[in-house]
Amino acid sequence: MTIDNFDFKGKKAIVRVDFNVPLDENGNITDDTRIRGALPTLKKILADGGSLIIMSHMGKPKGKVNPKLSLSQIKDAVAKALGTDVAFADDCMAADTLAANLKPGQALLLENLRFYPEEEGKPVGIDKADPAYDAAKKEMKERQKEFAKKLASYADVYVNDAFGTAHRRHASTAVVADYFDADHKMLGYLMEKEVKAVDNILRDIKRPFTAIMGGSKVSTKIGIIENLMDKVDNLILCGGMTYTFARAQGGQVGDSICEEDKLDLALDIMRKAKEKGVNLVLGVDCVAGNAFKNDCDTQICSVMDIPAGWEGMDAGPETRKIFANAIRGSKTILWNGPAGVFEFDNFTAGSRAIADAVVEATKDGAFSLVGGGDSVACVNKFGLADEVSYVSTGGGALLEAIEGKVLPGVAAVKGE
Repeated sequence: MTIDNFDFKGKKAIVRVDFNVPLDENGNITDDTRIRGALPTLKKILADGGSLIIMSHMGKPKGKVNPKLSLSQIKDAVAKALGTDVAFADDCMAADTLAANLKPGQALLLENLRFYPEEEGKPVGIDKADPAYDAAKKEMKERQKEFAKKLASYADVYVNDAFGTAHRRHASTAVVADYFDADHKMLGYLMEKEVKAVDNILRDIKRPFTAIMGGSKVSTKIGIIENLMDKVDNLILCGGMTYTFARAQGGQVGDSICEEDKLDLALDIMRKAKEKGVNLVLGVDCVAGNAFKNDCDTQICSVMDIPAGWEGMDAGPETRKIFANAIRGSKTILWNGPAGVFEFDNFTAGSRAIADAVVEATKDGAFSLVGGGDSVACVNKFGLADEVSYVSTGGGALLEAIEGKVLPGVAAVKGE
């Protein structure tokens, strides 16, 4: 069943969205991309004459109530985006009456699902090494089923529009689908677009294919890096990873972020790229700061020679040129992760150079996919989101999909 083919008139639809949006210290949303991304699905249900139950997580409360992670903070923003009042259930497991009383065209937002450990389905307060862990895990899986069953009881239809959590087999992203037949569960518009965008990257590659991987740690990106080695022509590795590679080659990286236990891994990546004929592009210079703050003193350094007391904060001017040259002329581009600490205005130049080159290539006919929270925040900060082919709301889900892994949130709906 597809959302376009389904008539929600007179039906209650429970929709898993990803409203894990960033908030400032006053609880104000600083980037509403994820809310805007879900609107086509939510508005279709209301326009059909259906009623809407919205569920999401926020942050990592680890199964405990945390007011700073309450979805009540975003209720008014969701209502404004939808153009209708939104009721709020301050306990996602006690929303029976509110859900039952929903009339066509009305909406209800459930409190943070992760206030319950059953959502993630992981035993709490017990170590994996504990002999009792397996029994606790089994018990939690049963509790997770009951949690999902309760969520399902609120509605006639289940819609998964949360690509950002599609790689997790959580109660609301996968298990709940078991309580709906094939004609009453479907992917939302956003999920459909995300899956199609990944297919474009993996199955319809126009060459040259350039992937840009940022981030602080090589270890968190090793799976995607190794998978991309068999697909890309150019692989740009930037951000904090730069300094692990420089250190692996004998460089002095000062106080820069560096995984000392991953130096062999970095050298292995360089060797594999050479063997596979992949053009591995690494930074040669950086903007270094003497403190991790926006208004610190700065200097341009070779990535191989950063003084003690200084740390690499952004790609340097030569590196920006090298990155831009690798991106220009590409016909398929994947960008995940910034080139520096772009949150600080004085260290945005590297990420901006990448963004500008991606936009230029897109205008020349490339398919460009930008994904991952930081990369999305980057293009939004620069006002360039509309000038790339597709901005993905998923970070981990996008990477796992590109690694070729089956996403539980997609498989549960499609019956795969």
